[in-house]
Amino acid sequence: MERAQKETLVGSIKDKFDRMSSAVFLDFKGLNVDKVSKLRDEFRKSGVEYRVVKNSLVKHAVKHHGWAKSLGPNLVGMTGVAWSYEDPSAAAKVITKFLKDPANDKIKLKIKAGLIDGQLLSAEAVESQLSTMPGKNELRGMLLATMQAPLQQFLQQLQAPSQNFVYLLKAKEDKANDGAPAAEG
Repeated sequence: MERAQKETLVGSIKDKFDRMSSAVFLDFKGLNVDKVSKLRDEFRKSGVEYRVVKNSLVKHAVKHHGWAKSLGPNLVGMTGVAWSYEDPSAAAKVITKFLKDPANDKIKLKIKAGLIDGQLLSAEAVESQLSTMPGKNELRGMLLATMQAPLQQFLQQLQAPSQNFVYLLKAKEDKANDGAPAAEG
């Protein structure tokens, strides 16, 4: 590969790391083409970009970041990187779901490390913490529910007097019917 091509590739990788919200580093050794294609499809559906990269190019692309030195030991062997741009947990969720699928039980795919907000995560932390973190849509739902709760309580308070009045009328009707003689049929 020529020097100009390498510089272009390093610039592209650097841009991905600058734009990402999280990244997961994978050792994909032992994956066949069919499984890799399925994994790439799942990544695409989740808005995750996946690419196999040369370790030396990644080292050059991230050398300006503070976490670059701690990432170094993870950049050995075959490395694939899954970048999440909007939902930080998307890549980790896809990978853990893929690994838990019974059809993939003999696959040697391994998580090397993860990266979120400039903090390097171990493989265990990616599986246990990052993959269980609520996604963007889940967080939106939680926010919406929180915002709606006061309005729902306010409406319940507004409806309470009329509801209590209906209960009072029903109680009076039931009391009046208890004292009345039974209708003959």
